[in-house]
Amino acid sequence: MINEIKTDAEQRMKKSLESLTTAFAKIRTGRAHPSILDGVSVDYYGTPTPLSQVANVNVEDARTLSIQPWERSMIQAIEKAIMTSDLGLNPSTAGTVIRVPMPALTEETRKNFIRQARSEAENGKIAIRNIRRDANGSVKDLLKEKEITEDEERRAEDDIQKLTDKYVAEADTLLAAKEKDLMQV
Repeated sequence: MINEIKTDAEQRMKKSLESLTTAFAKIRTGRAHPSILDGVSVDYYGTPTPLSQVANVNVEDARTLSIQPWERSMIQAIEKAIMTSDLGLNPSTAGTVIRVPMPALTEETRKNFIRQARSEAENGKIAIRNIRRDANGSVKDLLKEKEITEDEERRAEDDIQKLTDKYVAEADTLLAAKEKDLMQV
């Protein structure tokens, strides 16, 4: 019973870290990366569709993404979707290829992105701590129902705390790597 609670908590903590990694991928550095456009949806015959499902997104060079739509008629819709997204990117079309140059980051925008990354990391840590609280509540319920002893409860809570410390440390490591990445010129 206790092992099930611990494995469930660990799986949920892993998902929180995966969510944090996804959030960090959306914070743009000065370099081109296809994941920057992951949140962009294109109007495909009246249906909002992720950009990756209507075109190939490739890195042309360190500062340029190239997008090749599978249908020539989608060029205008893709350009419009990128411009209306809140990414601050200006695509340009050359025939059947859309090029998206990455603007250089100023010191101020870098600091804003770092602030955003820290906020995301803190939200991830809060989620991990909430999972700890839920797991400890489940263990206390088992104690109230007299399914486990007080010693088992204390041991389980210690194990859950060790898991929490491990995943919070991983979140801090991810944040440090993202900050370093953002500050590189």
